[in-house]
Amino acid sequence: MDGFSDFQRHFLALSDQVTMFTQKEFDDALNFAKAEIMTIAIEATKQAVLLEREACAKMADECLAIEELGDAIRNRRSGKGV
Repeated sequence: MDGFSDFQRHFLALSDQVTMFTQKEFDDALNFAKAEIMTIAIEATKQAVLLEREACAKMADECLAIEELGDAIRNRRSGKGV
């Protein structure tokens, strides 16, 4: 228990339910969690882009006049459509 104050040593000696981690263990676990979060965020973003692309393609297929396509895409979320 090098690097602990007398209070910390006393607290740890009396408490059998406190799990202590080194700073390196904590940093490693934190970095792993961050990497997992980033992986999920990237995959979710890719999926959202694919869904949006498909929705725009569907609107383009259904649009009768190319001049109306931009408005159809812009108004898609508001439910106005063309």
